Amino acid sequence: MINRVLLIDDDKEVRDALSQSMSLADLEPQVCGSFIEAKDHLTADFQGVVVSDIRMPGRDGFHLLNYAKSVDADLPVILLTGEADIPMAVQGMSEGAFAFLEKPCAPADLIQKVETALTQRRIALDARQQRHILDSGDAAARMLIGTSVQSESLRERVRAVAKTSAEVLVNGAPGSGTPKVAEVIHLLSPVARHPFVKRTGGALDLEGLRDAVDQAGKGSLFIDEVGALPMPVQFALLDALESGLDIRLIAGTTKNLKSHIEDGSFSAELFYRLDLMNVYIPSLKERPEDIPVMFHHYVAQACEQAALPQPEIKPETLANIMAQDWPGNARSLMSAAMRFSLGIEDTVATEELGLAEQMSAVERSLLIAALRKHDGHATATATALKLPRKTFYDKLARHGLRAEDYRP
Repeated sequence: MINRVLLIDDDKEVRDALSQSMSLADLEPQVCGSFIEAKDHLTADFQGVVVSDIRMPGRDGFHLLNYAKSVDADLPVILLTGEADIPMAVQGMSEGAFAFLEKPCAPADLIQKVETALTQRRIALDARQQRHILDSGDAAARMLIGTSVQSESLRERVRAVAKTSAEVLVNGAPGSGTPKVAEVIHLLSPVARHPFVKRTGGALDLEGLRDAVDQAGKGSLFIDEVGALPMPVQFALLDALESGLDIRLIAGTTKNLKSHIEDGSFSAELFYRLDLMNVYIPSLKERPEDIPVMFHHYVAQACEQAALPQPEIKPETLANIMAQDWPGNARSLMSAAMRFSLGIEDTVATEELGLAEQMSAVERSLLIAALRKHDGHATATATALKLPRKTFYDKLARHGLRAEDYRP
């Protein structure tokens, strides 16, 4: 978890007081008394934010701000100064400071600004990692967005399944993107240079199935919502598979096909034939840490397609989207990103949230992500988050979470 704060102030008493406030808030302060002492800690992927006094002997806070921005333009820098330095504050904000606070500042105000900056830093670093993955040229990395453990497991599963010639069943919640996953499987498969044909199960009759098979040739046929296939078409498809089709069949569903088998609307033989290779797409509720990364990606994509300038995505906007459940998953998140790109920002949030609610939603999402990563083991999760055990359990209780619910 990103919780480091590079704190620079030439006054030792101020440094010690601010450092203590940060430690009490479960942050990890790293104190320096000057720019010269701090500069070696400022790297392009610094896992935290910077808090600096403006007035210091030698190189002042403005020099540090400019240096930090030259190293990493996304690195948040919070400036501190006396109340007589309002013009300086204006200058600092115009030069890219994340925030400005007058000294002496209340510890709660400082911590609030720092935590908001840390959230933005984490999102920026996640997006940077995602761009690096996209540049790799791998279809799974390019098209299946997310930095969570669940997203990486999905990509690994898709790559493994794509190498085979067996039928594949892709399943996930509504809006999770079964057609996209099917396309990635095709693109990574040995038949990638052949056609990828998509059909909707409920619209396929016997003639439509034959036509789709012919169009696919030696490529892949994807049947979306395969559970809606009419029973005669299911039998015809099963017969074709057993007689040896040249195509690669990929089926998608957002339904529980086993319940369709029980009510007699889906062939058990066809199900077990398709279920040989199963790919599950986790919902956004299962991987909330992917939401800001995906939103950034969708906004950039929408702006590029519409030839629009990309709007600034503020921390409060991201906190609002992370506070939602997104039952429509990637599809509804993509729609929200498109509306945001068009300037209809109020559609991103279902309700107005205060800063406390926004930060609470972000914290809850990060706790859930850490618990999943460490299989619900409380000690390992608390250690990874650099939280004392009591603080960790207090946070779980406040958010209504239980570590044991995340054990395999």
